[in-house]
Amino acid sequence: MATILSANASSVLLDNEPIEGLQEITYKVNKSRQDVPALGTDERISVDFGLKIVTGTLKVKSDNPTLDTHLADNTAFQIVANLKKGEALRTVSFDECYLDDKSFELGANDVASTAYTFTATRVREE
Repeated sequence: MATILSANASSVLLDNEPIEGLQEITYKVNKSRQDVPALGTDERISVDFGLKIVTGTLKVKSDNPTLDTHLADNTAFQIVANLKKGEALRTVSFDECYLDDKSFELGANDVASTAYTFTATRVREE
């Protein structure tokens, strides 16, 4: 059975501090791989795995001075998402994160938001 997690019960920390104004966190894990072909046939006999790339986005209301500083100074940080619903808990940790870019958005009759794109050396899901 699937575990249903709630944004209202969850928290996301940046270097052990809550991320002010966080609206959304998304991430993607992409593993490079190479098929090893069999000789004399069109089938593969194995798969060789290589680099794993972890990318994500933090979307916050208005902006976040801490993230702006990490972007300007090219400094590493850690993100820990404690995802909860009732007794269910899932922790997702992103280690050695660096910010790649930042985009700002302000729509008519809306509140400003900033999206920060990051990469991580690894992601651990517990």
